[in-house]
Amino acid sequence: MQATPTPLPGVLVLEPTVFRDERGAFYESYHRLRFQELTGYAGEFVQDNHSSSCRNVLRGLHYQIEQPQGKLVRVVEGEVFDVVVDIRAGSPTFGQWLGTHLSAANKKMLWVPPGFAHGFLVLSERCEYLYKTTAYWAPRHERCIRWDDPMLAIAWPLSGSPIVSSRDMNGVSFETAEVYP
Repeated sequence: MQATPTPLPGVLVLEPTVFRDERGAFYESYHRLRFQELTGYAGEFVQDNHSSSCRNVLRGLHYQIEQPQGKLVRVVEGEVFDVVVDIRAGSPTFGQWLGTHLSAANKKMLWVPPGFAHGFLVLSERCEYLYKTTAYWAPRHERCIRWDDPMLAIAWPLSGSPIVSSRDMNGVSFETAEVYP
């Protein structure tokens, strides 16, 4: 597995080593020691989540203000445009966002450490999206920043209007969002 740093400190694109032959392919999607070596994160994952969505579903921008979650995300069917926003008030990249394409074909994963809001847009007809979290889901601490906040100006690769939940549609502006100190 290889790690490619991004402009947002701590956020990494991870690419597994894929072994192919006439039977198909094999790769390790997670190897604890290698993951620790690449990310510096020595804790454990406590929850695995699986999201199924159709084209133009947009989920996010989510985070937990207490019990912040680190996430290791990947796509096992289809393709997404995955977005993270730095919401660490003291960070030199506070308010900046990063978007990357994750797909079953490219097998890339994204490590999103605690301190970032996260969301994704489905680009394929169907998508199966998996992610590990470093903290349990805590609905009372969950927050949402509007996906279309003009201050963030995220360049979502949309064709038409996205399919967004009422919770996500009612997210707060970046300017009024609770952030990490």
